[in-house]
Amino acid sequence: MTSKKIGRHVPKEPFFVIELWIPITVFAAFMQNLRSALQKHLKGRLSTGGASYVRFFYACPFALIYLAGVHGVGGYPLPQANALFLLYCLLGGVSQIAFTFLLVYLFSFRNFAVGTVYSKTEIIQVALLGLILLGDTISIVGIFAIALGMVGILALSVAANQNVTWKALATGLLERTTMIGLLCGACLGASVVFFRGAALALPDGAVIIRAAFALAVALVMQTVIMGGYLLLREPGQMSAILRHWKPSLAVGVTGFLASVGWFTAFTLENAAYVRAVGQIELVFTFIASVVWFKERTTRLELFGVALILAAILLLILGR
Repeated sequence: MTSKKIGRHVPKEPFFVIELWIPITVFAAFMQNLRSALQKHLKGRLSTGGASYVRFFYACPFALIYLAGVHGVGGYPLPQANALFLLYCLLGGVSQIAFTFLLVYLFSFRNFAVGTVYSKTEIIQVALLGLILLGDTISIVGIFAIALGMVGILALSVAANQNVTWKALATGLLERTTMIGLLCGACLGASVVFFRGAALALPDGAVIIRAAFALAVALVMQTVIMGGYLLLREPGQMSAILRHWKPSLAVGVTGFLASVGWFTAFTLENAAYVRAVGQIELVFTFIASVVWFKERTTRLELFGVALILAAILLLILGR
């Protein structure tokens, strides 16, 4: 009879653990993709400014209700706001609004396509601004994953637009549209970093209440600022926004859900990593175009999608 050594069973550690910010980011990207699709239905009913404003106007009440729920039902005490927090919220809100207007301005140029591609460099700019403003560092693997994803984004852009070629991207660096495109990316990147900075500037509190508080304050600021602009420059749009409340409400709800995801993920993790994983939104768009709209795909599109997915997996597994 052979004897067996009896010892304490030690469970094996899993190959990797999915951190909470990753599924939250994927959810945020999906809801943002849905919000963008719904927002297109407002084209023709509202001006560009009006269609952009509904994402703030109709999302703001839900953000306040969400904050009240997290505080009242969840039992999380409200954080103590400070000057730095309010400044970050204001800068983030203004940067996001500026991005919207710059993108509209970019579309007014005949050769806007190349500039639009450069507006998608926001991931790189998020990484740089995050390092400068918040001290967020990125690992070597993270840098490689972001670069790989950026190549995938460029490949998708070239495949989707006949006016964009690799040569045009290289030779158009000094054109006006390129500069505006880069400024677009900078504004979007700055808004991401400022919103993360706002949540981190709060002295205490759980992640969920800090993210909810930052989201509510930023949305109130954006609603007031852009609402004031529309009243002064496009007064008829406010009544149109209220008149078309059903499609606008759908945009507001999906935009609110996306923002909850983004703000929570930004509070948990480096904004550059969050935005890099968030590029799965482009994959969702690609899938929708194939499944629902029956659009034909090219090898370059498949290559771009493969690179984005590889970059996301590398970031998740190797960071």
